[in-house]
Amino acid sequence: MPFLELFDETLDINSTENYELCIQVSTDGLSFCLLDSIRNKFVLIRSFGAEENMYYGADKIRELLLKDDFLTRHYKRVHCVIPTQKFTLVPAPLFDPGKKDEYFTFNHNLEEGNIVSVDKTIDPDAFLVYSMSRAISELINSTYPGVYPHHHIKLLLDHTSSIRKSINGNYVHVHVERDFFNLIVFDNNVLKFCNSFVYRNISDILYYVLNAFKNMGIKQEETIYFSGLTEKYDDLSSSFSLYVRNIKFSKPSGNFTFSYVFNDTELHRFINMFTVVDCES
Repeated sequence: MPFLELFDETLDINSTENYELCIQVSTDGLSFCLLDSIRNKFVLIRSFGAEENMYYGADKIRELLLKDDFLTRHYKRVHCVIPTQKFTLVPAPLFDPGKKDEYFTFNHNLEEGNIVSVDKTIDPDAFLVYSMSRAISELINSTYPGVYPHHHIKLLLDHTSSIRKSINGNYVHVHVERDFFNLIVFDNNVLKFCNSFVYRNISDILYYVLNAFKNMGIKQEETIYFSGLTEKYDDLSSSFSLYVRNIKFSKPSGNFTFSYVFNDTELHRFINMFTVVDCES
C-alpha cells in the first residue's frame, strides 16, 4: 500500500489525457502527482517508499508501474525526476558531450550497473553530469518513450531561482533525501557551493552544514531553506534551531495551484516533482 495518497474528488481516471504526470523514481521509492492541465491544479499525489534498510530495484519499480491504476494511463505530458547522490556540474562553455564519463569519474566512481547521464541547468549555465541505474533508465524509457529525465539538482536550482534573486547576500538551501542531503549556497545570486553528502544521522548533517557556514563566513543569523524529508518540529529542524536563527521550508511556486487535500501534507517534501512541471527540457 502507498504510504501517502491524497486525491481531489474531481479526479477522473478516464480523463488523464487532460492531465500531466510528474513522477519521481529512485532506489528509495516511487512518487507521482497529477496536474489537471485545464485548471492548472494538482489533484493527486501518491507515494511508495522502501522500508528502512531496504531499496527498490528495477523489478520492484516495474511492478509498481504495471500495477498502479494511474501509471499505466496515457497523459498529455509526462515529467520525470531522478534523485541521485553522485553528480558533477560542468560550466557550459567547457562542456564536451563526448567526455561526460570522464567528467563524472574525475570526482566519482561509476558503480557497476550504472550509467552516466547529462542534464542542462540554466542558472548557472552548466551541464549536470550524474549517474543512475541502467536498468531503471531503460525501464523509464520503455514505459514513457520520449520522456527526458531530470536530475533533482537541476530542479532545486530552478526552484531557488525566484527566491534568491530577491535576496541580498547569502541564500542557503538544504535538501534531504533518505541517505544523503544536498547543500546549495548562493551569494548575491552567484552559485558558491553545491554538493552532496552521505549521512548516517542528524549530527552528520549539522556538522557538514555548520562547517560550511564557518568556512564560507556565513553567519548563523542567516536563513536556511529546507526541502525533502524533513518537517517542522522534527529532530532535524529542532536540532538546527539551536544553532541557526531562521529556518524556512520551501514552498512550491509556479503556474499551478493545489487541491485543498494537499493541505494534509508538507509540500516541501515533494518540491522537485512540483517544480518539474514548469521545467524546459
